[in-house]
This record gives sequence, C-alpha cells and structure tokens, in this order.
Amino acid sequence: MTSTMSPTAVRQQPKFAWTMALFVGAFHLLALTAPWFFSWSALGVAVLLHWLFGSIGICLGYHRLLTHRSLQVPRPLEYAIAILGAMALQGGPIFWVAGHRQHHLHTEDIDKDPYSARRGFWWSHMLWLLYPQKEFFNYDNYRKFAPDLDRDPFYRALNRYFLLLQIPLAVLLYVLGGWSFVVYGLFLRAVLLWHSTWLINSASHITGYRTYPADDNARNLWWAAILTYGEGWHNNHHAYPNVAPAGRQWWEIDMTWWAILLLKKVGLARKVVMPPREA
Repeated sequence: MTSTMSPTAVRQQPKFAWTMALFVGAFHLLALTAPWFFSWSALGVAVLLHWLFGSIGICLGYHRLLTHRSLQVPRPLEYAIAILGAMALQGGPIFWVAGHRQHHLHTEDIDKDPYSARRGFWWSHMLWLLYPQKEFFNYDNYRKFAPDLDRDPFYRALNRYFLLLQIPLAVLLYVLGGWSFVVYGLFLRAVLLWHSTWLINSASHITGYRTYPADDNARNLWWAAILTYGEGWHNNHHAYPNVAPAGRQWWEIDMTWWAILLLKKVGLARKVVMPPREA
C-alpha cells in the first residue's frame, strides 16, 4: 500500500524520536541474540509470556475490557489484568486506551487516527511511534479520551510507571533460568508481541476479507488473528467495537474469547456484550 500522506500532513510531521528509536532498536538487537541462548524451556517461557501479556493483558485487558468495556470483572481482577497489559511494553493503560478510542472515533483519518493506515503500511505499523504527535503522546491531551481511567489513581500510577515493571520481571527470569530466560522472556517476547499487535494496525487495514460493509478499510485477516489471539478479525471488530467475541464463524478462532468464556463460567465475568442476532 503506498502512502497517501497529504502535503499538510507532511508539513506537520513531528520530529524523529531518537529515545524511542534507541529503545526499540536495542530490544530488536538483543532479541537477535536468541539463537545463542536457545533452550526449549526458554522458548516455552517466551510463548507463555507472549500469550499472558498479549492475549490476557492486551487483547482481553487493555482492549476488550478497558477500551470497549465489552465485559465487567471484579475490580481487583481488572487491576491484575491491567498490570499484565502494562507488562507487554506497549504503553500505560491510559495512553493505550485513549489512542485506540481515537482510532475508532476517526478510523483512518490522516490526522486524527494515531496510526492511520492511509499514511502507509510502515506508518501504521510502527512509524507513528517513532514520529510521535503531541495530540496522541502528550498526557494532558490523550487523557481526555480515557477519563474513566484517568479518574482512578491506580491507572494514573500504572500509566506513569509501567516501564518499571520490567525490572522485577527481568530479575525473576534471571533467577529462574539465567540470561537465556531473560533474552527469550523479555527481549524476544517483547519484539514478537510488538509486531503481532502492530500488524492489526497495518496489515489488517490493507488485506483480508470483509464480512460487514463499513466506511473504513478494516479487514478480517486469518493469520493476523492467529498471531494476536483473535484480534485479526478486524472487520468484525470495527463493525461492532464493544462486542466481546471477535470471531463470528466457527472457524474464526478467537483464543481471547475462550478466556472470557472461562471467566464467565466461573462467575468472574458479567455483562459480556454479545453480537446482535443479525450479526
């Protein structure tokens, strides 16, 4: 997909964020050392944490629970799931929720959607992070789109200090399995989870099929759904954003929905929003 960035958008392009680039680049370089630290147990740790922080933390927690309020869980459990989301290294909860709500309010708008696919694949995939726009990255600006979270001292603290959670995680991984666990459970896991999530912003707005007619170009993309535990059924999601299950057909596998069903079965999830019958 070629970029359709307007002249106005080019003029307003923010400066390159060297600190963010060095941070992301360092994680990628350290992830590339994984072959020299390989063990089956380390790989298992990476897979486990990718699922825990990705499916439970981001997909269920940050996305379906906090952003869209597709279900309700007891407050202590909500906080615990939000911590798992923060462990994914994709930003604090207020930042993440506010950005995603703006994405739904102004989907693919070249100026108002933080990761508009109309700016091209690489912009929506990761360049929006490397060229941060103040309306999406300045706390006083983005918190207006998540006032429900911003009123809560817990979420304000987690939004500010989420990076520090990587320190006890790294220590725990080192104690359990040395540098092998650290490389796989922290660096490789973070990089793979970043790109899995970013593919929903980029690839799922470019290719795939559409079950529902919509004004935006969100698509259902099966391989992205596998990598993101169900988030790749993106056309379904954009048609009904506050619905808890992302899949509609039996073959549209949604692992995050399985976790929600389990929570519902044991009485920990209520007011689970289902698709309308005609959907």
